[in-house]
Amino acid sequence: MMAKRQEEIVKGSHERSKRLGVDINQVVSRKILSEAQLRERLKENHSLLEVAKPILKNLYDFLEDTGFIAVLTDGKGCILSLFGDKEVVKAAQSIKMSPGVYMDEASIGTNAMGTALSEDSPIQITAKEHFITAYHQWTCSAAPIHDTEGNILGVINLTGSSELVHPHTLGLVVAAVKSVENQLQSDTVEAELSETSLALSSIVDNLSYGLISCDINGHVQKINKIGVTMLGYPASALDTFDNITTLLPGWPSILDVLTSGDKILDEEIEFNTTSGKEKFVVNALPIRNPQDEGLTGVIITYREFKRVYSVISKFSGMKARYTFEEMIFNSDTMRRVVDYAKAIANSPSTVLILGESGTGKEVLAQAIHSASTRSKASFVAVNCGAIPSTLMESELFGYEDGAFTGARRGGKPGKFELANDGTIFLDEIGEMPIDMQVKLLRAIQEGKITRVGGEKEIPVDVRIIAATNRNLKNEVDEGRFRMDLYYRLSVIPITLPPLKDRKEDIPLLIKYFLNTKALKLKKSVPEVSNELYQKLLRHPWPGNIRELENFIEKLVNFDGNAEVADLAGTFSPRLSESTLGPQAPTAKPIRSLEQMEKEAIANALTALKGNISHIAKALGVSRNTLYLKMKKYELGE
Repeated sequence: MMAKRQEEIVKGSHERSKRLGVDINQVVSRKILSEAQLRERLKENHSLLEVAKPILKNLYDFLEDTGFIAVLTDGKGCILSLFGDKEVVKAAQSIKMSPGVYMDEASIGTNAMGTALSEDSPIQITAKEHFITAYHQWTCSAAPIHDTEGNILGVINLTGSSELVHPHTLGLVVAAVKSVENQLQSDTVEAELSETSLALSSIVDNLSYGLISCDINGHVQKINKIGVTMLGYPASALDTFDNITTLLPGWPSILDVLTSGDKILDEEIEFNTTSGKEKFVVNALPIRNPQDEGLTGVIITYREFKRVYSVISKFSGMKARYTFEEMIFNSDTMRRVVDYAKAIANSPSTVLILGESGTGKEVLAQAIHSASTRSKASFVAVNCGAIPSTLMESELFGYEDGAFTGARRGGKPGKFELANDGTIFLDEIGEMPIDMQVKLLRAIQEGKITRVGGEKEIPVDVRIIAATNRNLKNEVDEGRFRMDLYYRLSVIPITLPPLKDRKEDIPLLIKYFLNTKALKLKKSVPEVSNELYQKLLRHPWPGNIRELENFIEKLVNFDGNAEVADLAGTFSPRLSESTLGPQAPTAKPIRSLEQMEKEAIANALTALKGNISHIAKALGVSRNTLYLKMKKYELGE
């Protein structure tokens, strides 16, 4: 099988040599470098030569007086170096086999060096297996040299008289190549380690947070520059810290946690600073022995709270996305509202935005924040109606370690702390429990908060914008909202008009939503018939902008099919029926919910031609639920 393989390789190489135009009668290579070019090539392959030359020399010494020459080529087949018996070298030079000469198949035809490159494999070529006649006197054994990624760097070759052919010769070449590859790998690793060490040292000193590494006895091995300055010490104190307990009094507790197999992630821990004890956000990670998993050291990183909150804001959406320029309106009513909001944007006073659900109260709040000097800080939105009353205080003001069962270890900052230097938007403020209103009032008056389970007062500089769709005056009269908090919040009241009172804006909003929803859903903008367009303009939109947006999204989803988009009954009872002007009341039979559900599914099956996915989406149910209901009502069988 091996002989057959050798035969196939030689045959394939001969065919390539013919295609490449090599002449069997040529004596020298078709490509030879000039002296200047050879110097440049030797410079390019300096690392390979440095490693391979001694090994090549050893190989030659082993074969001295045996009639062989040892040859090194680069990855293209250009001879870089050559050692051997004088007589053999002289014979090789007579056919121009010397440094600067190319031995690839395109230049000299089938030979061990060129074919080893072509096949990327060790090979021995003897006598007439060579393509050109001049090489029939030789036997050559060659193997390619690879780098750590498998790329060919060059070839080592032994050439001698064809009578000297022996399979062990190729084994010697392969062994020499392996030695070169091992040394290259060792040199690469050493260079990488040296480079990595320098890079790591540079990286550690240029981190944006403090870093300390120490052994399990607390002996400080490394502390970076910013870690020293964050604690108030001069950079010159970098090498003066011996034991970590000098900086971190809670070290024994940290060590206990890590020894137990746990980690410390983003916990608030006190450090000794030049100004006294101060909390930082800390991570502590174990360094373990890979053999027995025993703890050998600790890496501690720490950040200032302000920096942490900035990062949280950036990556958790606590940034305002909207500006006044992005608000869609054309009506005088909205223009007056926006001009007024712009005028008070920089005021530190609290703002109370009033308006029906869906009028865009948070959009206006974000625009006010974006136009203020606080725009680079956080915009933190809190839906007071979505937070259980038992969690309201900890959500707004945070909690300390162990404040209650299930509390996160190390404590957690609240929304007010996260919004420090920025704006907090308290949506649905009318839903806030009365006992929480007292605590909010105190925080507004004093500019300080106290975490649940804590005693320390934390100063916060926050601009408050509240919003509600309730009539807070009525809530005050009925005892559900504190009068003092109402007056604190409504220093600057702004009322957003419902969409039915700003009908001039509806065409702009329709156009805007058609385009943005088509882009979001990767669909083309559907055509809107004049009949539908008029209905969109005249509809009262009790859900305001949010309702209009949702309807347009459905319309785009169903490629402009208004009847399907209105299966939820926006233009109740049916899109085709007139909703314009007063109508005489007509008595309608009362139907059960099951009858109405069955009719809705039947209508959808007809309108969407039985497409289950589209029908499920239009009706707002899952495919499985739809199948069950179809089976129940014996529809679509």
